[in-house]
Amino acid sequence: MSRVATRARGLGRCIHWLESTGSTNDVAAHLAESGAEEGTIVVADMQTAGRGRHGRIWLSPPDAGLYASIVMRPAHAMAGEERPAALLTLAAGVAIAEAVRAVTGLPAKLKWPNDVVVGPRKLAGILAEAAMQGGTLQHIVLGFGVNLRSTAYPPELAARTTSIEAETNRPAERGLMLAEIVAALADRCADLQAGRFDAILSAWRQIAARVPGARVEWDSPQGLVCGRAEDVDRHGALLVRVGEKLERVVAGEVRWVD
Repeated sequence: MSRVATRARGLGRCIHWLESTGSTNDVAAHLAESGAEEGTIVVADMQTAGRGRHGRIWLSPPDAGLYASIVMRPAHAMAGEERPAALLTLAAGVAIAEAVRAVTGLPAKLKWPNDVVVGPRKLAGILAEAAMQGGTLQHIVLGFGVNLRSTAYPPELAARTTSIEAETNRPAERGLMLAEIVAALADRCADLQAGRFDAILSAWRQIAARVPGARVEWDSPQGLVCGRAEDVDRHGALLVRVGEKLERVVAGEVRWVD
């Protein structure tokens, strides 16, 4: 058994490969609701309705990226956690950045809350969606997209998006990238299961692109708020210094000014 397969700890025993689907997250959620085991993976060659945070479209052209979703059932480890999907997102971000570095040598970094970047450009994104019933966590579908090959991005995305092929001038092998991501994710999920949240946060801080000290802004019900990012807390919230006050940002759209 290969080192990667051993590290996967059972994740990916069942993989559904689809030529095309609306959203791998939707397919994985349906499988989870039907009793699919933890670690079940859905991968598609393309998505016609891929999405990111706040319902944004995730561009998913044929054979240009790795589009996948994993069924996670971390109920015991995440019991009582304030925002389980946010904490899993941090762990997944670390895993994907580690996998990209291992496979390509690229200096992938993390941008709160869910972007993997190379320099100023986005390489990968994560969307974790939790299913609750009666206040109890049932499962989390962890979706991620990694740009593998250069493609014709819309003008509004072209300056902010990159791919592994564009950064390395080499073809990107989808199967290898998926295997390394699953293995790295299994390592980080082991930290979650054992309650080693500090290990995940420490790794996230080491890979983070702009924390601490970066200027950020966001729109609140009271208007535009500006401050300096200081850290990420154990629940995945961004801590921002606004004047004399430390604000805790858990949702909304944070813009990184510098």
